Amino acid sequence: MSALPGPPSSQPSKRSQKLAAAALREDFDPVRKPRQKHDKPKPWDHDGIDHWAIEPFSREDVMMGGTSGKSVKKSSSGGKNSDAKAGGGGGGGPLILEESSFCVLFPKYREKYLREVWPVVTKALKECGVKCELNVVEGSMTVATTRKTWDPFIIFKARDLIKLLSRSTPVAQAVKILDDQMQCDVIKIGGLVRNKERFVKRRQRLLGPNGSTLKALELLTECYILVQGNTVCVMGPYKGLKTARRVVEDCIKNVHPIYHIKSLMIRKELANDPRLANENWERFLPNFKKRNVQSRRPSAEEKEKARQKSASPFPPAQTPRKEDLLAASGEAELGSRLGGGRGAAASASAASAGASGGGSKSAANGEDGSASKGKRSREAAFQLPKSSSKHASTSSGAAPTSDDGAGATVRALAKKLKSGSSTKVRGDSPVAAADVSAYVEGGASQKRRKK
Repeated sequence: MSALPGPPSSQPSKRSQKLAAAALREDFDPVRKPRQKHDKPKPWDHDGIDHWAIEPFSREDVMMGGTSGKSVKKSSSGGKNSDAKAGGGGGGGPLILEESSFCVLFPKYREKYLREVWPVVTKALKECGVKCELNVVEGSMTVATTRKTWDPFIIFKARDLIKLLSRSTPVAQAVKILDDQMQCDVIKIGGLVRNKERFVKRRQRLLGPNGSTLKALELLTECYILVQGNTVCVMGPYKGLKTARRVVEDCIKNVHPIYHIKSLMIRKELANDPRLANENWERFLPNFKKRNVQSRRPSAEEKEKARQKSASPFPPAQTPRKEDLLAASGEAELGSRLGGGRGAAASASAASAGASGGGSKSAANGEDGSASKGKRSREAAFQLPKSSSKHASTSSGAAPTSDDGAGATVRALAKKLKSGSSTKVRGDSPVAAADVSAYVEGGASQKRRKK
């Protein structure tokens, strides 16, 4: 039978002993983990060192590293240094063992300008030990290292130079990229928006009225910004390049640059205050809220109802016509009553005009008379019907020419009521509508008395 495990040992572990020994030291930090074997103090690394600073790099530094402290012997033939014959920086041979080259294409419209400024580009690259070539047949620019190249990173600077020249950057600004403190970034904005018109509007928004928005961005980011076609070229320090890229991409994504400009202005003022160097700046920065309200998404029940409604086998109801809508609202009957009187007046006036002026017109002006007759008939439709009173009917011996539809209805009703009496009202007798209505009311009162 195996023995049961006994109580845990009262001896502390090795880790507990190390922690107890570290706690006795003066520089003990309970938050920081104890030093490991690889975590040793580094006397050359202290808080005063700026790890992001770019140290100057010159040709003398390469010479000292290439000779390794040895004296350079003179040749017996000419008395010149052996490294001068080799074209390198020291050590008896070239510093660049393999040739590196880059080729960049340029558009057709830049050919004339590049021909004019190519001697300036050649002179600037020759000082750095880089050769360049302009090929107008293929439309390309090529840079390559030589045996005199002493800076291994200068070939990347030369590549950025010809890239900026191909994107319409002036040569006076482009040659500044050869400096170690100057960096560049070519931002591609052509594929961020599909609609061409929308892309042009947002690109113009980046420039601003008379280039004011672009100038403000240049002052705040300390960068040179050039908008050309589908790209934006930016030249400046690393921090400015990062900020400029964020502003440009947000502008094409429909975020106005003025919001970034306000934040950058506030940050620049806060950076001048040393008391706020170690504090959070979020409470000072503006917080812009989106104004476009998102539409409410339909619920599952609404989606199901919509699906069932769309799956109906019956076709949708026919759209009512204009005549159906007028008939349902009652406007059709009212329009027919008002239009009947106007039509009768128009026909009567046209007939009277034709009868009076028919004999006086000659064959020469027959076309003019027909045109004026048609014009009068069209204008008669927009005139008010004449008032039918008793005085007007008696004074004019002719029959009334304008009776509305309501008067005709009253005459027919009166004819029905008085059909059995001796006094009959003929439909074509010149009786006004007002007299007929009064006569009908009088007959109705007499019947009531008889009852």
